[in-house]
Amino acid sequence: MSVRVIVIDDQVVVRAGFAAVIDAEPDLEVIGEAGDGAAAVTLAQQTSPDVVLMDIRMPGMDGLSATRLITSLDNGPRVLVLTTFDLDEYVYEALRVGASGFLLKDARPEQLIDAIRVVAAGDGFLAPGVTRRLIDAFSTGATAQPQAEHALRLLTPREREVLLLVASGLSNAETGERLGVTAGTVKSHVNALLGKLGLRDRVQATILAYETGLIRPSAAGTSP
Repeated sequence: MSVRVIVIDDQVVVRAGFAAVIDAEPDLEVIGEAGDGAAAVTLAQQTSPDVVLMDIRMPGMDGLSATRLITSLDNGPRVLVLTTFDLDEYVYEALRVGASGFLLKDARPEQLIDAIRVVAAGDGFLAPGVTRRLIDAFSTGATAQPQAEHALRLLTPREREVLLLVASGLSNAETGERLGVTAGTVKSHVNALLGKLGLRDRVQATILAYETGLIRPSAAGTSP
């Protein structure tokens, strides 16, 4: 079964380019396009896509507002934000309103395809370098949020270890190597901690880890 994608961008040529790249993959299918946020919300309700490829800056309703509405739908699709703007506030706010990933428009076609597949599979995706900007935003205090330390008390010591490594940008395989367990075991821990914390994916887990002070910018590991 193909991953169903809708492409949202106010530039027709840009939409056509993304659609061509996506439709060239046998497991992906573009089922609709729209040029503004309001139309994106309507299209998502009408077509029930798996993934929404979302621009941020558009006339009328912008991509952040549309993302907030789309991700609040019952069984709503995953949203992958694409933009030419890599400012910290866009990265952070896109993730806060429910986006599952953030990719710059100058990403290579193979990165775009990989990102769509990752978010469609239920995981979060941050482009290389975006994690660094997210960390830098926390280091300046620009995105400081109320502490949620009480949430971490729900985790076992091993789950806290896994969260710390995941938030540092390590993959399941890299985390497993650090802890001396298999990638499958790490995945089970990740699923367990996401469930306990009421989080959607490892992107939200990363945000929580910084908000609670579990991980500090100076202690961040390798970016994905």
